[in-house]
Amino acid sequence: MPSAVEVIYMVLIAGELTIGIWGNGFIVLVNCTGWLQRRDSSVIDIILVSLAISRICVLSVVSADGFVLLLSPHAYAQSETINTLDAFWTLSNHSSVWFTACLSIFYLLKIANISHPVFLWLKLNVTRVVQGLFLASFLTSIIINVFLKEGSWGHVEVNHEENITWEFRVSKAPSAFKLIILNLGALVPFALCLISFVLLLFSLFRHTKQMKLYATGSRDSSTEAHMRAIKAVTIFLLLFIMYYAVFLVVTSSFLIPQGRLVLMFGGIVTVIFPSSHSFILIMGNSKLREAFLKVLRCVKGFHKRRKPLVPQ
Repeated sequence: MPSAVEVIYMVLIAGELTIGIWGNGFIVLVNCTGWLQRRDSSVIDIILVSLAISRICVLSVVSADGFVLLLSPHAYAQSETINTLDAFWTLSNHSSVWFTACLSIFYLLKIANISHPVFLWLKLNVTRVVQGLFLASFLTSIIINVFLKEGSWGHVEVNHEENITWEFRVSKAPSAFKLIILNLGALVPFALCLISFVLLLFSLFRHTKQMKLYATGSRDSSTEAHMRAIKAVTIFLLLFIMYYAVFLVVTSSFLIPQGRLVLMFGGIVTVIFPSSHSFILIMGNSKLREAFLKVLRCVKGFHKRRKPLVPQ
């Protein structure tokens, strides 16, 4: 019988999974429908679809890991199950972080105004830059995933007398080496993403300050648009830093005495970023925002038609 903490965990994970798959699935559906209608696709559409698919995979793997951990501890105690979940989680997580880096660099090159010659060259070759990052993301994710599958993370034993405690019998040197490789593999795209959005944030601040000096009124539309962009970028940075910090803790959970509780807490916090950021992307993209508002109007109209008439 699951405890109260485990029930709360499963409810939260299920809710976040539903919201995340709905939001990311909406991004995939709208962009794929547009591709079929126009027979053409833009760079930003490809990035958004790839990012949304990778995040759906991350959400599914993290949720599956949590449910197996609680509902089938004997299956989770088998090294094959752990290795399979780790392999899928590593591939989807690294792909998601790399695609996030592609998105951040694309926004930086398209929006920011920096006069440095290197930045201007990158801005003129934004398509080739993004294509190179896509190739790097796939190669890095596959190489790290294959490397981790060569060995096991360790064996987990379940002790019923101590109410399911977890003992990881891991050889220190190989596990520590694989842990370092895993963290370093995600450190590169994380650093690229962080640098890109910090530069974008400073560029937006500087441009907004200049616009306020020449604004004709206190409610200048361009200034307000830039302020909304600054808020969106700030929220993204906070969520992404939190996501990566929890990622480091989760990958090190087998070194912590209460590893099971760490995995549960880490799973809840980890899915916040891929679930919530999808709606930030929807509201920040004109095509996605228009489609989203159209769906809301249709739902509102459907409920109005179903509402029973009040007798006079």
